[in-house]
Amino acid sequence: MPGSKGKNSYQRGRWAEQTALEYLLREKLKLLERNFRSVFGEIDLIMQDKNIICFIEVRYRSDNHFHTALESINKNKCERIIVTSQQYLTQNRTASHLDCRFDVVVLSGPQENSTIKWIKNAFQA
Repeated sequence: MPGSKGKNSYQRGRWAEQTALEYLLREKLKLLERNFRSVFGEIDLIMQDKNIICFIEVRYRSDNHFHTALESINKNKCERIIVTSQQYLTQNRTASHLDCRFDVVVLSGPQENSTIKWIKNAFQA
């Protein structure tokens, strides 16, 4: 596979999530849950930023030949994240009393030299 350096998409996704998590921890967010799954979908990272619960989608693209990482998050993906976040809040009553937002962390470029962009309030419920 040219450009993949032997890593499959699952491994690249795990690398991107770990890189995003480390970045957000340095930004003083607190990890609540990783890869939260429900029948509706999955949320990569659920973190707390002061008194706000952040539902975070992580996207990585080594290049933008077809579309950027941010452009790959379509309306259906947003809807699945929103419904899954509601499931999380139902299961975690203490979190349901806090404000929420939907963030995206975009990693782009080669893994050795990727750039990170954190987009707060990337979309709304």
